[in-house]
Amino acid sequence: MADLSVHRGPDRRGPGTYALRLVVVAYLFLLVAWPLYLVGRNAFANGFADLAALLTDPDARHALSLTAQVAVASVVINTVFGVGISLLLVRYRFSGKRVLNALLDLPLSVSPIVVGLALVLVYNGRTGWFGPTLESLGITVIFSGPGIVMATAFVALPLVIREVVPVLQEVGDEQEQAARSLGASAGQTFFRITLPAIKWGVIYGVVLCLARSLGEFGAVKVVSGNVLGSTRTATLMVEEKYLNFDRGGAYATAFLLALVAVAVIVSITLLRPKDHR
Repeated sequence: MADLSVHRGPDRRGPGTYALRLVVVAYLFLLVAWPLYLVGRNAFANGFADLAALLTDPDARHALSLTAQVAVASVVINTVFGVGISLLLVRYRFSGKRVLNALLDLPLSVSPIVVGLALVLVYNGRTGWFGPTLESLGITVIFSGPGIVMATAFVALPLVIREVVPVLQEVGDEQEQAARSLGASAGQTFFRITLPAIKWGVIYGVVLCLARSLGEFGAVKVVSGNVLGSTRTATLMVEEKYLNFDRGGAYATAFLLALVAVAVIVSITLLRPKDHR
């Protein structure tokens, strides 16, 4: 009788494997888990007093609200742009495709401070290339909301794209071609075939973009002006409170930002079907 058992290959688990796992766990613990734990512990060093004081402070509430609004705007912009660029890179051939693909990773290699300075040089109302023209139309970019959104959207630009592109390559375009051959329009094909197939790639890209947008500091500090009650975001507030010896408020703000980012990432990871992980 033929042996129908599945050959699983040699067991590669040995002392080296366990040692490597230990190194990885220790690395993640010291670099991620332990610092986050210390932030949480210091945030509640006085019980809920620091957190309550933060949530009752009008300037702090404005900073948290502004951060949330900027993050949502950045996510919407990068989701629409990211899905469109992903389709362009995967489904079409054109000259300069490799150059465009390389430029999309620019936000990951350029310092956010440089990004903020570049936006100031381009959109400053007095000396920028487009600033005077925009201000004559009543549009202020630098030291206002639009500049903060632009800076935040730029630094989080590649995250949706780098999640969606591999999924598009994996699913292929056979179903899309079949839908078009049956008379489906471009919109019907996208919403009924393409989008459901890349749904989890888009969702995970959105989560990463949201987490990155909530924590942006360098570029936002340059373009916002850090005006209390106007353009100060939560990350800038952490710095101000820490430098002004309000350590409890700084830790409480940092804890809220970290809590939202970690909670969203963990929730999506747990809810994502196993065959899509």
